[in-house]
Amino acid sequence: LPAQVISGGHYDVDCYVEDPNGKTIYQETKKQYDSFSHHTEVKGVYTFCFSNEFSTFSHKIVYFDFQVGDEPPILPDMNNRVTALTQMESACVTIHEMLNAVIDSQTHYRLREAQDRSRAEELNGRVSYWSVGETLILFMVSIGQVMLLKSFFTEKRPSSGGAGT
Repeated sequence: LPAQVISGGHYDVDCYVEDPNGKTIYQETKKQYDSFSHHTEVKGVYTFCFSNEFSTFSHKIVYFDFQVGDEPPILPDMNNRVTALTQMESACVTIHEMLNAVIDSQTHYRLREAQDRSRAEELNGRVSYWSVGETLILFMVSIGQVMLLKSFFTEKRPSSGGAGT
């Protein structure tokens, strides 16, 4: 069970896994990325939970890959074989292992891309809000300068109160 927090908060989350009897077989707090392997001994429903209780204000996106069971053999009767593999069979096994490595690399790069995209969009939002704020301040200063210059060139007439000639 590899899991990674893609976005939100400080990129950390709590996780635990329980077996069907309620026994905790895995528990970690405030982790960004972790991988957990377990060979089951008890049949039934296993429970896993990602918790965000310590950071209720930030929403998080978590990627996890849950693999159940062993991979089937590439070639029939590969486990019960007493002779060496032929060159073709050996090449097939090598290609299969390389393709599994490529799948793992692609998953890793997809996760990094999603995480980086989330950070870039958050930064873009901050820059946009900052630009709007600067624009509003610029307009307010411009209007203030126009009013100040206008007051320099307007003639103030003395008011004719009760003093007469």
